[in-house]
Amino acid sequence: MNPGGLAFLLGRPYKYLRLEWRSDLALLRVRTCVTPIQCYSLAGLAEMQRVLDDIAANPGLVRHLVLSSDVTGVFNFGGDLALFVLLVRARDLDSLKLYGRRCIDLVWWLENAARRGVHTTVLVQGDTLGGGLESVLPFHRVIFERSAQAGFPEVLFNLFPGMGAWNFTIRKAGFVVANEMVLSGRLYTAEQLFRRGLVDLVVDDGEGEDAIDTVVRQVDPRLRGTLAALQAQRSAAPITYESLKEIVDQWAEAALGLTTRDLRLMERLARAQVRKVGGADEGAVDEIRRMELDTAWGTERTGQTVWGEEPTGITQWTQLS
Repeated sequence: MNPGGLAFLLGRPYKYLRLEWRSDLALLRVRTCVTPIQCYSLAGLAEMQRVLDDIAANPGLVRHLVLSSDVTGVFNFGGDLALFVLLVRARDLDSLKLYGRRCIDLVWWLENAARRGVHTTVLVQGDTLGGGLESVLPFHRVIFERSAQAGFPEVLFNLFPGMGAWNFTIRKAGFVVANEMVLSGRLYTAEQLFRRGLVDLVVDDGEGEDAIDTVVRQVDPRLRGTLAALQAQRSAAPITYESLKEIVDQWAEAALGLTTRDLRLMERLARAQVRKVGGADEGAVDEIRRMELDTAWGTERTGQTVWGEEPTGITQWTQLS
């Protein structure tokens, strides 16, 4: 262990992260709190990448990396929708690609954490959407509290999750599940994600902290063997940076094709995210459910424009299995 490296890592000023250290397990706990929306803003991404770079610069210092959220009811809402709208309206393809590459740099580090001697664990308490769920999938152990919900809602505004959703979901759960999740825009409970193989452990609300301690203490005595096995696992089902980059570029180009209606839906969801972080009972998840119903009914409630009739069998849009 390099004490100087630890002091430097913990001593950096952070606006959106809170770091904690447990010396007995060489465990770095990172808690996120991005304002005004708990999402992957450029500033939040930069701070997270700085932490990961510091870990890489001090080999052997950190054995366990644990990520969680400091925002009640929200793990992470994913991409910065307000920024996306601005960039799309400005036709700024280069900046969209730059943002996407910052995101895949984060998941790529996590994908290669075992090679750096680091075991990763994430605790999801609350809602996680789009890029928030994408960032969870590369972790070695994924823990969800029971009330947490997650999904890829991007198709509801004619986009798709472009920062690793296809790659990591296919590897963990198979193409059929990936196809279902990405193309439906549905939200899933913790239990549903567990049954699909995307979540390793579901615990009752309030028991996430104990679950982290249990997981880390189980892994630590056999850490070297576990990390070696995880490297072999990645080699058996490889994901390349080039494939992530190619999909990001496709995502950015698709974003420029969004219509005015699509952008209004993104803004609508962003406003709901702010409400949720501000303590409202309803937030982004509730807004997504309304958007799903709007799509099913063929109505656009934001503009009071009706462009279709309510279909029969509407329960198929709201019932999750």
